[in-house]
Amino acid sequence: MKISYENRKFCSVRNTDAGDVGPETDFHYRQADRIVWAEYSGGGILLGRLIANCDDDGNLDMRYQHINRHGELRTGKCRSTPEVLSDGRLRLHEKWEWTNDHRSCGESVIEEIS
Repeated sequence: MKISYENRKFCSVRNTDAGDVGPETDFHYRQADRIVWAEYSGGGILLGRLIANCDDDGNLDMRYQHINRHGELRTGKCRSTPEVLSDGRLRLHEKWEWTNDHRSCGESVIEEIS
């Protein structure tokens, strides 16, 4: 399954309590070959960026960093698995882990904004 993330926009629909991302957070994805990157902000996030490798099935192995509304710099890693919805939009199922501070982990779901 070949998936292109180029110029797709997403918002959060579910996140573990330990996460900073919420329903007001918007993501704008870009892609060049197997490299995917995005900028995100909104809600608890002032500014965030991520970079990822994309495999043949569209799975993303990413690293992210952002500054939250408390002024804290947070970093983490995430594995995103795509699901193609019946209307063609993407839903990403994410398993993430903070790589600074308390190193907790969680799961989130983001969906493409139509």
